[in-house]
Amino acid sequence: MKLSLALALSGASTAAAADCKATTLDFLVLDGDATFAAIEDDIRANLAEVGITATARFLDRDAYNTDMVAGNFDVVFSQTWGAPYDPHSYVASWTTPDEAHYGVMSGGTTNLDPETFAADVDDVLSEMDAATRQDKWTALLSEVHDEVIHVPLWGVRIPSVVNKQRLMGYTSGYQQFDYPVHKMTVVSGEKIVTVAPGAQTGLFTSVGRLDPHSYRPNEFFANNWVYEGLVAYGANGNIEASLATAWTSEETSSGGETWRFTLREGVTFHDGAAFDCSVVKLNFDHVFAGGLSGGDWHGWYGLPGAASSWSCDGEVFVLNTDEPYYPLLQELSYIRPLRMLSPLAFVNGAATDPYTHNSCPTGWGTVDATDTDPAVVCAGTLAVSGTGPFKLGAVTKANADTDEEYDERAQFLQHADYWGGAPDIEELHVVYYADQDAVLAALQDESLDVVVGAGVIAASEYATLQYDDKFDVLHGISTQNNVLIMNIADVDVRKTVVHAVNKGPIIEAELGGFESPTDSLFNPLLPYCDIDLTPKFDYDLEKARLLNCPEVETVVETVTEYVDVPAEGGSSKKKSSDDDEALYGGLAAAFAVALLLAVLFVAYMGCKERAGEPVFAPLKNPIREKEIEQL
Repeated sequence: MKLSLALALSGASTAAAADCKATTLDFLVLDGDATFAAIEDDIRANLAEVGITATARFLDRDAYNTDMVAGNFDVVFSQTWGAPYDPHSYVASWTTPDEAHYGVMSGGTTNLDPETFAADVDDVLSEMDAATRQDKWTALLSEVHDEVIHVPLWGVRIPSVVNKQRLMGYTSGYQQFDYPVHKMTVVSGEKIVTVAPGAQTGLFTSVGRLDPHSYRPNEFFANNWVYEGLVAYGANGNIEASLATAWTSEETSSGGETWRFTLREGVTFHDGAAFDCSVVKLNFDHVFAGGLSGGDWHGWYGLPGAASSWSCDGEVFVLNTDEPYYPLLQELSYIRPLRMLSPLAFVNGAATDPYTHNSCPTGWGTVDATDTDPAVVCAGTLAVSGTGPFKLGAVTKANADTDEEYDERAQFLQHADYWGGAPDIEELHVVYYADQDAVLAALQDESLDVVVGAGVIAASEYATLQYDDKFDVLHGISTQNNVLIMNIADVDVRKTVVHAVNKGPIIEAELGGFESPTDSLFNPLLPYCDIDLTPKFDYDLEKARLLNCPEVETVVETVTEYVDVPAEGGSSKKKSSDDDEALYGGLAAAFAVALLLAVLFVAYMGCKERAGEPVFAPLKNPIREKEIEQL
């Protein structure tokens, strides 16, 4: 006879990509960003597992920004701004036409209304009670979290590689593009140091105009070497003295604030001009003139709107606000747009009118008049001259006056009269490299002394270089997060994307294992961001499949065959050679699914027991059976 055992297990489900709801997404990627280029295919592969086809679209910087602000994307890479901008300036920027969030909120993808959201942000920024401010930030960030428009990926630490046979003493800065190379000491060879810095587009191509009061194509790192502000951003978010040595604040009778900054004495600009309060006022006059404080220009952050008037009381700079504004000092530490330019670099010197000959770039044209102020005519600047530790030297250009122009080499010279002490480095050469492989080769042949910043060499190379005795590999603290921003109408698809991206393997494969996955938009080390947001935005393939794929019942069937074989002394079941083969096949399958083996075995024993043929029954004894029958 043949006995077959079939065990059906219901409730177990699988979801192959073919069984998922088909979705196609437009994945916008900045061309030239090596880090994102390395990981976009990993993310697309993750999404494919749940039936989502993401098509990568690489664009140059201008086209990328245009589509990003217009909301012409489904998914786009982004990065929080980190200290000292997060969370307040980054979140406030979402309601101005300069970031991806503007396109998302304006397009109706979410329940976040731009006007209401802007009012909520303003309410937080004017809150001077720290505990109440925390409550308001918690409510606002929870609301953003509930809309599921971000896929938090991992924290970002600013890396550096230093040839320690030549240099010592480098420490990472405290905000993105802050590369304090002036603190290094040359321990061997000439005091001309070659550096490959991380730029806004990854690899360095140009230092830009290098004026202090505008934006791209200026590079943050170069502006930070040349120009300084009243205060600086330090460790653990502390505001440190720079061109101001001390400051006080007091509330006014009208509900605003008055800030008084005591200015540093004995400071000179690179062109020899003296720094004093009149120069501070001149710079404020130009940066915050008329319509320049609006959202299309400097209004992406709050200080231009908060500052109502400024003046000099001797050598004390006085800054007034009409309303309380808690991030004022933080925003004075920003690398741009309010760093101090020499009075000799304004078009008409110290007397330059901020409306008829403003320091804004000539390419900005004329900024429209407002209800209270006349139009602003942008006249540009005459020279690159700040108070920082380095001053600009010669710039060698390649493919000049063409669309392919770039800075082959930019020279920065020691500012011998720097108030903080002249750098040990006499010349700093910023060099153009065609790609990351060229940077790595230059490091290894020692024609390049320093790499600072992200995107300069492949992230995976740091793991190798840290074991090379020639180099010090350093990483700063993590304050920024890499994220995906989603402009997808279907919230379930947004949730699917959140849980489908497997961050850990991507970090190991593409980032050298140096970063850590994150499940929130902002690093909890930042002010007001240590919040327990739920649900967690972490990798959960099962959850992603439940959201985007139908459940498919799977039936697992196992059949064991037996044949009757005569045996001496009675009737016994013995396995044939075919049974042995079936057994071995069954064991092989069982090893692949150990839990299923246990379930099947228990079920099999139960069936045999009910059939009166227990698996572990003793051999039949005819004499004993006869005795039992007589009882």
